[in-house]
Amino acid sequence: MNTFLIFVNVLVLLLLMFGLFLMQKKHVSFSKRVFTGLGLGIIFGYIIHVIYGTGHEVTVGTIDWFSIVGSGYVKLLQMVVMPLVFISIVGAFTKLRLTKNIGKISFLVIGILLVTTAISAAIGIGSALGFGLDGIELTAGDAENARNEQLQERAVTVENMTIPQQILELIPSNPFLDLTGARATSTIAVVVFAVFVGIGYLGVKRKDPEHAEFFAKIIDSLYTVIIRVVTLILRLTPYGILAIITKVAATSDYDAIMKLGKFVVASYVALILVFIVHLLLLSFAKLNPVNYVKKGLPTLTFAFTSRTSAGTLPMTIKTQTKDFGVSEGIANFAGSFGLSIGQNGCAGVYPAMLAVMVAPAAGVDPTSPSFIISLILVVAISSFGVAGVGGGATFAALIVLSVMNLPIAIVGLLISVEPLIDMGRTAVNVSGAMTSGILTSRATGEFENEVYQQQNVVEV
Repeated sequence: MNTFLIFVNVLVLLLLMFGLFLMQKKHVSFSKRVFTGLGLGIIFGYIIHVIYGTGHEVTVGTIDWFSIVGSGYVKLLQMVVMPLVFISIVGAFTKLRLTKNIGKISFLVIGILLVTTAISAAIGIGSALGFGLDGIELTAGDAENARNEQLQERAVTVENMTIPQQILELIPSNPFLDLTGARATSTIAVVVFAVFVGIGYLGVKRKDPEHAEFFAKIIDSLYTVIIRVVTLILRLTPYGILAIITKVAATSDYDAIMKLGKFVVASYVALILVFIVHLLLLSFAKLNPVNYVKKGLPTLTFAFTSRTSAGTLPMTIKTQTKDFGVSEGIANFAGSFGLSIGQNGCAGVYPAMLAVMVAPAAGVDPTSPSFIISLILVVAISSFGVAGVGGGATFAALIVLSVMNLPIAIVGLLISVEPLIDMGRTAVNVSGAMTSGILTSRATGEFENEVYQQQNVVEV
């Protein structure tokens, strides 16, 4: 009987996907298809949850099949991340787009990411204090205790790793290993390797123009093929979002979300305020924030549903270049650095909120100016090396809490709502990366304002 019910659920998903396909055939816009997939997924997933529950055999079996579409789509995106980053940055050198401003570009991208992370930390602190969040109110069950045992083991690694050591992790020792994405810092390492290859190309061009021209043609051909592959994968976005959000809606622990509702609300208030900061920065740069929201929403929606900044990278780059008018080189720098440095949601808001929540238990006044200033500085500095210990918001929180001499157990107590909050954090991370790319491109004069002003999202 269960097998039949699973089959029915899979059949329904296929019918919904066919509906999205018909929309594509009728030339319905990409954005509308993405949001249709999102809406259908929420409804379908919640229906599965209401009928069977989270842990029922039918739900588990159904989601296992749905993962072929959802997780499979994310894996396809991750498949092209490293080739795209490497070829795009080297190509920016062969097309003479990074030769003069590479130092300025790197400084601006990283600087904007770190400054917005510091602002995010301040917002996270304000939200935690404003909602009166207190870590003492949280209770631990079996899942939370098991999670804390794992975190205790990993915390040792975090505590023993200095900031200089974390920064050293960004430098590649084996670029071929990093091209496989084997390390948490692999993406940044590939960027560094690509820059060295690009600089090497410029040296060869001065001494041996013939070989340099041949190399440039190879890179240009590879770039054309990679972009075509990315385009083919991005066309699957509505189907991927449908399957991913169905899984989220079907398997979410709604009882736990209600119990920790105040923390969830406080987190999303903080994340929304950070997003508003991004819009204000664009306004200060005399760019229409409405255009940013309208054209960036499909990418932010995918980041929200997939919870993976790395998997979103091809869309992040496409949106910056095709929809916002950012140069290819800067788009790749901003997108790639944004995966590991200055993540506004994961490394800014989240650890700052947790630090405020556990400070009273450690005998620290979370409202004291000295604590707040110290926390903002620690969050900003630590965000530069989060990738060195490999693990997003959890490790960002472990680093900050360890440096501030605060208890780390609170990280494990929030495991039940972690997926829900992580969705918003990931979207804000991606928004921060795109904002840094736009502002950097604007500051260096490599920005196509006409492209940004266009109203419609470029179809893939």
